[in-house]
Amino acid sequence: MREISFHGTSKNDLRTFPSDARGEAGYQLSKVQQGLEPSSWKPMLNIGPGVCEIRIREESGQYRILYVAKFADAVHVLHAFQKKTQRTAKADIELAKKRYKEIGRTP
Repeated sequence: MREISFHGTSKNDLRTFPSDARGEAGYQLSKVQQGLEPSSWKPMLNIGPGVCEIRIREESGQYRILYVAKFADAVHVLHAFQKKTQRTAKADIELAKKRYKEIGRTP
């Protein structure tokens, strides 16, 4: 099983999720660590090659985790946030792009 590498404030951001969403996030990330697909996800090619978004819907709201799992060493979590509008905010996309570039290598 690959380790999870959190970038920037993504680990602390994930910790601010309500307990139901945090538990679901942990479960979905463990699936990714095992090479499986999360239950609800979509590719985020506008951020970078291989970047995906885990979608979590709980009673407390909608939450997202942006990650890349194409590298052999780890699952890289770029950003975790609560989604408050239908479209992903530009600031969230730009932050994930910046963190993706900081990984700075090819698969």
